[in-house]
Amino acid sequence: MTNSQSQRAPTSTNFSLVLILVSDLARNKLRVLLYLMVVTTAISVVLASHLNRQQNIVMESLMQQKDDLDVEWRNLVLEQRALTEHNRIENEVEKKLDMYRPSAEEEVVVKLK
Repeated sequence: MTNSQSQRAPTSTNFSLVLILVSDLARNKLRVLLYLMVVTTAISVVLASHLNRQQNIVMESLMQQKDDLDVEWRNLVLEQRALTEHNRIENEVEKKLDMYRPSAEEEVVVKLK
């Protein structure tokens, strides 16, 4: 190799990368459009999956809250039934108010005109 070959002068071909990219994009409009559609679709699928997961988390939280409220409601119904039993009410009345059920001789019938 000679000295003249290793020290070649740079050629005058100065390419602009931006110009090349724009010209390639202009020639392949359909490919660019399809590429953009694929990227847009992929992003929308990711977003839809994320929103679906968020909604499932909220739904599970609400279902748990519904179950808790259902258990509480059943306990309150049982408590209400226990508090309104006739035997319990009679016992409370006898203890706290000193009331009793009158016998047949003690009953008084009032007639209204």
